[in-house]
Amino acid sequence: MDEPWTGAGDAVTRLLAELGPGTCPDTVASVVREACDDLRGSPAGALPELVERLARVRLAPATADV
Repeated sequence: MDEPWTGAGDAVTRLLAELGPGTCPDTVASVVREACDDLRGSPAGALPELVERLARVRLAPATADV
């Protein structure tokens, strides 16, 4: 997968809604982008769920005190 996953913006939007107003959009976007990079080579059909799950796990420690 040479180009970034086109649904990344949707994942960012869903995660921001889930995590609440105190969450930094730039942080969420960065974590989603890193998840896309790390999951490069995964089956395209599974990518939306995999990216969102990985990003959610990585964001959990950052938002644990919120």
